[in-house]
Amino acid sequence: MRETPRSQGTAGDAEPVLPQPRPGCALAHTTGASGSGSPHRSDGRPPQTPRGARHTGHHGGPGTTPPVPGSPTVLSPSTPWAPSTPWAPSTPWASFVTPLALIASLTLLALCTWQIAAHGPLRAYDERLGRAIAGSPFPSPVAEFLADLGNTAVAVPVLAVTAGWVAWRARRAGAPRWWLPPLTAAVAMVAVPALVVPFKALVDRPGPPGPLAGETGFFPSGHAATAAVAYGAAALLLLPLLRPRLRRPLLVAVAVLNLAVAAGLVRRGYHWPLDTVASWCLSGPLLWAVPRMSRLRGGD
Repeated sequence: MRETPRSQGTAGDAEPVLPQPRPGCALAHTTGASGSGSPHRSDGRPPQTPRGARHTGHHGGPGTTPPVPGSPTVLSPSTPWAPSTPWAPSTPWASFVTPLALIASLTLLALCTWQIAAHGPLRAYDERLGRAIAGSPFPSPVAEFLADLGNTAVAVPVLAVTAGWVAWRARRAGAPRWWLPPLTAAVAMVAVPALVVPFKALVDRPGPPGPLAGETGFFPSGHAATAAVAYGAAALLLLPLLRPRLRRPLLVAVAVLNLAVAAGLVRRGYHWPLDTVASWCLSGPLLWAVPRMSRLRGGD
C-alpha cells in the first residue's frame, strides 16, 4: 500500500504537520506563491506590487525602497543652470508693472532734469534739504565710508567677481550661452559713464557747500549710478542661483546699500539729494535691460 505523506495526515494521525517557511525568508516579504513557504497564501497568486515592478520615480531621485518620487533637493554640479527663470514675468500683472515702473523712472528723470536746469521750485527744496543733511550730526567718518562704496574702485570689482563666478558656474554646468548674463551686466556698467557724463555737461549744476564747492557738473551723481548698476547687476546675476526665500532679502539689501551710499554722498557735501535720485532713475533702464538681454536665445 502506498504511504500517505504526513503533511496530508488523516483523521487517525495524532498531529498533522503544518507548512513551514523556508529558512531565512521573512514572513512579511515572501511572495505567497505555491511552495514558497508562506503560511498565509497557498493559492499561487502573485503579490499586488512585485518588488521588481516598482517604479523608482525620476532617475536619480533620492529616497528609500520604494524611493520617494521627486527631484533632488540639493543641486549637483551637473544640474542644468537656468538663469532666466526668476526674471521671467510669472503673471500678466508683473508684465504690466515692469514697463510701468520703467516709464515712471524715465518720467521722474525728465522732471528732475527740467527742474534743475530751469532753476525750478523743486531745485530750491532740494538744496534746502541737502544743506540740512550736510549739517546733521551723522558721523562724518561713517558717511565718508558709505560714499566710498560708490567708487568705481570698490563697486566695479564686486560686479566683476560676481560675473566671473556666475560665468564659471554656468559654463561648468554646460548652460547654453553661459557668457550672455555676465556680458550684459558688463555692458550696463560700461554704459554708466557714457550716460552720466553728457548729463553732467548738459545741466552743469554747481556742487553743494563742502570739499568740492565752486565746481560744477554734479547732476546726476556718478557715484550713485555706479553703485546702483554694479550692486544691482550683481544681485540680478545671483538671483537664479539662490533659493526663492533668499531672493527678496538680497534685493532689499541692495536697495538699503544704495540708500546708504546716497546718504553718505549728501552728508559729506559731494552731491545734492536730487543728484542721487536722478542717478537711480538713469540706472533703472540699465538694470531693466540686464535680465531681458540675458534671456535672449538663438532665434529670439
